[in-house]
Amino acid sequence: MNIRKPAADGLKAMYALEAYINSSPVPRATLDLLRLRVSQINGCGFCVDMHAREAREAGVPGRRVDAVAAWRDTPFFSDEERAALALAEAATRVADNPDGVPDAVWQAAAEHYDEEELAALVMTISAINAWNRINITLRNAPA
Repeated sequence: MNIRKPAADGLKAMYALEAYINSSPVPRATLDLLRLRVSQINGCGFCVDMHAREAREAGVPGRRVDAVAAWRDTPFFSDEERAALALAEAATRVADNPDGVPDAVWQAAAEHYDEEELAALVMTISAINAWNRINITLRNAPA
């Protein structure tokens, strides 16, 4: 199914959300890495392909893009990025933790990001989870 016409208003709202996120003070590389990692967790091939490509095009070194799935075990990510990636994983996997996002994960993110940046991170994580679910449900695949 192509939802562009029947869900035009909904997609317009999603694109407006993306515009807000992309204009936030969070570095573009961080946003790209979050989108990629969440898409990997959710198994969205369409989004993994798109966000890996976009990250490289935006200047994220290939080595970092390739290693994002194992970010805890590599030296390629800053403390800020690690905190954002941990938040993204915890918020994406809320079903795995009965208390939701652990306080320690939130506090680590709050040590590196101010309130406006934290809000943008939460919105980024929420948006990519929604995009993943749309693309997985519609069985969209990379072209």
